[in-house]
Amino acid sequence: MAAPPRPSGVYLLELGGEDDAFAAREAASAAVGVDRIAPGLAVADAVVPERVRGLAYTHRASELVGRGAADLASARAVLETAAIDREGSVAVRATDVHGSTGVSTERAERELGAVLVDRGFSVDLEDPDHCLRAVFAEGALEGGGEVLESAGDETGADPDTGSERVSVCALGWLAAESVRDFGMRKPTDKPFFQPGSMDPLLARAVANVAGARPGATILDPMCGTGGGLVEAGLVGADVIGTDAQAKMVRGARENLTHFLEPERPSRTGVARGDWHVARSDGTRLPLADDAVDGVVFDAPYGRQSKIDTHRLEDLVAGALAEAHRVAPRAVVIADRSWAGEARAAGWEIESTFERRVHRSLTRYVLVLERGESP
Repeated sequence: MAAPPRPSGVYLLELGGEDDAFAAREAASAAVGVDRIAPGLAVADAVVPERVRGLAYTHRASELVGRGAADLASARAVLETAAIDREGSVAVRATDVHGSTGVSTERAERELGAVLVDRGFSVDLEDPDHCLRAVFAEGALEGGGEVLESAGDETGADPDTGSERVSVCALGWLAAESVRDFGMRKPTDKPFFQPGSMDPLLARAVANVAGARPGATILDPMCGTGGGLVEAGLVGADVIGTDAQAKMVRGARENLTHFLEPERPSRTGVARGDWHVARSDGTRLPLADDAVDGVVFDAPYGRQSKIDTHRLEDLVAGALAEAHRVAPRAVVIADRSWAGEARAAGWEIESTFERRVHRSLTRYVLVLERGESP
């Protein structure tokens, strides 16, 4: 059974990557009430630490101590006046997000550490009982992020873009960190590789958004090399994959055997999910209605797809209709939107994102929730 959110105050989330809106959407799979407060930063009402370990685009979650403006004097003031209900050894780790504030992180760690020593803590930089995160960020808050009012935060409208400009320092006691082992699963390093395979960071993120977690079942009806299934399985979900090409079915089985068969827990700390892969047409799935908890698939790209039995438009439309039949949620990645086809299949579009891969490729991510049948 999935762990409940930890009911404690407010949490600070340190986001990673270039798209904070997408990172915050993934973080919502491990947290409640996520709101972005500055570039690279969000807050949440509660988190599930075990799920934070499996996030791709959130690096850390910390129990929020307080917030102020993005300068060292404000950070000191926040820490000096904060109520602290813990004891033991500490270390302070400071970050200047994207180098946006110019704050010296070494000086911040030294001065904030001195404040804690004055309050009775000892310093242990190697194995502390508690780690205080001090994160400084400044810049435009774009894409619908909500700035929560807090004494000391500085805000103002950007006259050129209309975006909210913020200056924030947030302090928090480290509660959970994501496991950064994605480099061990580069597509080219897997037992079976095909060009165009999704990188494991994006595959993990969309699996999380689709609902991957212990006790859930995730389907990929166009599983290809199985990269998305691997990432869902490593955060504890049972996974089902189908593909129309026998070569891909064999290759996916090889990759899933390699990454999900070991009996030891995954590095995220949960048991690896069970898996099953079979050859099947994604427009006619051999599954009962409501058979799975979520669907995720990387739709074939028009310029490189090889489809023997369907026009690309018919394939994607059919897969969307079948996904709607077997699951309440789907996440689709493609080189175009497919929003019209999703709506025609009965889906409601919860959110959309664009992920620029390189100059000639932008991936569109659609998060779909089941609506009324068409």
